[in-house]
Amino acid sequence: MNGGKTITTHSPEETVEMSSRLAENLLEGDFIALIGDLGTGKTMFVKGLAKGLRIKDYLYVNSPSFVLLKEYHGKKHLYHFDVYRLDPESFCETLDYERYFYGNGITVVEWADKIRDVLPEDYLEVGIFFSEDTERRFEFRARGKRSGAVLDNI
Repeated sequence: MNGGKTITTHSPEETVEMSSRLAENLLEGDFIALIGDLGTGKTMFVKGLAKGLRIKDYLYVNSPSFVLLKEYHGKKHLYHFDVYRLDPESFCETLDYERYFYGNGITVVEWADKIRDVLPEDYLEVGIFFSEDTERRFEFRARGKRSGAVLDNI
């Protein structure tokens, strides 16, 4: 496990720009595990990734809470999971998740701490925390060699 990095944003727009810049360093097969309370900005973070991946309709990115997975196609494929409503067993039974976790796109999972046992060995963990009104604190931790390279470029 590599060290970490912390970034504070002061508005939703700043969050989008920060994660958009991060997306420029992502490769197919990269995995991001988002962890944070309701309303901390997980989906806004994904919206920024979509922007950075040149997904045309990035402004329409929303949480797949009820459908579990949304796929977006741009410069690279983006697979966006939200496992808030699932327990770990039903997640594994409901979806062919390995196809996405180890596929040729970039995978982002909201509420990833709920399925920690099935996460890939190498992933970038992003903890998102409330700071003040619109401020958010993003704590990045690399959980492997490749995610360490991504972290070094944040």
